[in-house]
Amino acid sequence: MTPTLKPRCQGLYAITDALLIPDHRLLDTVEQALLGGARMIQYRDKSADAARRLAQAQRLNEVCQRYHVPLIINDDVELAAEVGAAGVHIGKDDPAFATARARLGENALIGVSCYNRLDLALQAEQAGADHVAFGAFFPSPTKPTEIRASIALLREVRAALRIPIVAIGGITPDNAPLLLEAGADALAIVSGVFGQPDIRAAAARYANLFTPPAP
Repeated sequence: MTPTLKPRCQGLYAITDALLIPDHRLLDTVEQALLGGARMIQYRDKSADAARRLAQAQRLNEVCQRYHVPLIINDDVELAAEVGAAGVHIGKDDPAFATARARLGENALIGVSCYNRLDLALQAEQAGADHVAFGAFFPSPTKPTEIRASIALLREVRAALRIPIVAIGGITPDNAPLLLEAGADALAIVSGVFGQPDIRAAAARYANLFTPPAP
């Protein structure tokens, strides 16, 4: 039997935000992003209401599966395992990569935040991470005090790594081409999609950046 290939992290990577999306609109809102061309969804919710987070993640996973798009859970390895999500994204304060891999298995997509540090990305790739995230590249309304990363660093990272690179932080359809030219494979977007009045159209503006021009 031929092993199933894991999806590669590329294109629009839309990240939910409870401050931008009311609970009763979560599923519809994410579906609009998927219709606009999102190729990966991350469920990020820092609330302490475990039952609410479980219910939301389960429903989101069902929506994402209908569109054949991976659902990634932010920070919470156990929640990812419980709902059968495609994977998890971990950062410096999250469970160690080895713990996440052991719990979720080899088929899980595991992303690692590397902020502005090439050394963390090299370690993550060596450990078996599926993709790494860098940023913030631009001032971010979601995380205004976030560590900043440079385009020069992105070029350096692209030359050093084989796995996909996710860029995050203040990315707009206007400044995104700078990141793609420097080697980003995916754009992680929060308010640029979910903070817009027409979510499907906003997602499409990012997704179209990855569409080759017609001959």
